[in-house]
Amino acid sequence: MQRCAWPRTELDIQYHDREWGVPEHSDRALFELLTLEGAQAGLSWSTILKKRDAYRDAFSNFDVARVARFTSSRVEKLLGNAGIVRNRLKIESTLSNARAFLKVADEEGSFDAYIWSFVGGRPLQPHRRGHGDIPATTPESDAMSADLRRRGFRFVGSTICYAFMQASGMVNDHIIDCFRYPELSDETAAPRPGRRRARA
Repeated sequence: MQRCAWPRTELDIQYHDREWGVPEHSDRALFELLTLEGAQAGLSWSTILKKRDAYRDAFSNFDVARVARFTSSRVEKLLGNAGIVRNRLKIESTLSNARAFLKVADEEGSFDAYIWSFVGGRPLQPHRRGHGDIPATTPESDAMSADLRRRGFRFVGSTICYAFMQASGMVNDHIIDCFRYPELSDETAAPRPGRRRARA
């Protein structure tokens, strides 16, 4: 069975085979991915996957409304949690991002409707032939990053946004020889109903 080159550990392989690149439309799951991608900055994705359960426990299973209500005392408690990345800026950004996330969801109908509008509501299909063909950023991730920053989000640089797009299935970056590629190709990627918005 041929896969993309990046999964090395058993946890990586399970994630690649079951989740990576699958179109995600749950606001809770999108908040989780946005948080984990931000936490990854400067670290490996394997490290974050190992800490994923601890993150779910620490951040109320990524219930956005609950995380938005976390206080400064909760931040101090989280800084003592060895199961997560104990970086104050990253922890504090998760709380402020939760508040910005709720505001976007209120203004746009859902965060899902907002974030998927950057790709026209359906996954991009760039048909990568090899790992070297995969960019760190794209015009879509640049636009997403700029607009998220404008709305008060942190740890949402274009590289993080592109990794988020890959993880949430907004782009199918499985190489064309990977067994997952055809399963997530144009033939199986249904359009997402809902309004569209102009890119920033």
